[in-house]
Amino acid sequence: MVNTIKTIDNIEVIQESLKGKDFLKIADFQPGEILYLLEEAQELKKLQKQGIPHPFLSGKVLGMLFEKSSTRTRVSFEVGMLQLGGHAIFLSPRDIQLGRGESISDTAKVLSRYLDALMIRTFSHESIEEFAYHSDAPIINGLTDPHHPVQVMADLLTILEHKGKLEGLKLCYVGDGNNNVTHSLIEGAAKVGMHISVASPKKYQPNQEIVAKAIEDAKVTGSKISILEDPIEAMKDADVVVTDVWTSMGFEEEAQERINAFQSYQVNEALCSYAKSDYIFMHCLPAHRGEEVTAEIIDGPHSVVFDEAENRLHAQKAVLKALLS
Repeated sequence: MVNTIKTIDNIEVIQESLKGKDFLKIADFQPGEILYLLEEAQELKKLQKQGIPHPFLSGKVLGMLFEKSSTRTRVSFEVGMLQLGGHAIFLSPRDIQLGRGESISDTAKVLSRYLDALMIRTFSHESIEEFAYHSDAPIINGLTDPHHPVQVMADLLTILEHKGKLEGLKLCYVGDGNNNVTHSLIEGAAKVGMHISVASPKKYQPNQEIVAKAIEDAKVTGSKISILEDPIEAMKDADVVVTDVWTSMGFEEEAQERINAFQSYQVNEALCSYAKSDYIFMHCLPAHRGEEVTAEIIDGPHSVVFDEAENRLHAQKAVLKALLS
């Protein structure tokens, strides 16, 4: 692995490998592909900030199918397609025949005749895989219960901007380890040579199969993956501190149980004192101040959560450009 993404070999090979590919989870991609996408995101962000038109996807149409509510995902994908010169169409299960019992296979086959790509934000990862199997157009995972790859591409971009590198840094995640953000962070860290420590109660630790696959990837990149129960041990010397809501969408009936279980996993000033003095704090939002994180941290000088939120736009544009160009 390299310390900068400016020295990626075989750019043409990587570009060709990404064309038309589904974007379902970080584990599906090679380290070079991830680094290339981050470089593309940096370039597209530069163009946008300079006000330079970049209609790389002129005439392309993205469908956006939402079974879960969203602020950042919908707006960033829709704006991203517009900035790239294309169009985005919002689809709700209530508005299409999928909501009335039409099969995923039929829906995927039909939509891929109309659309250049389909972004799906849903519950079941098996459903999005079924869409991908039957679709001739690329499928992009806007979030499923076990994976959130577009969020983690934005996270990696944000870390790169603030720290100047990825390889060798330590990221500490504290909270619900068995959720989509944690899983994709583990996969992402393993791909770019970043160390990750996850602190969660035993009941809420990450999926073992996802961790096992990431450990195999880490053998190539030098990443170290630690799954712990002790948040202080996990936090020691962290360059990046991350948390997420204790109760993700679809688990609302467990809210009180989760609040009780995670009381000692709140990211606060006492816990963050074990991180490096120049750590950055990230959260995918929305956040519940006073639960998973205190206001002093998320609204404090170490927080980069709004840079992270903005980078959803730029990272996703890079994905769209790579898959659809």
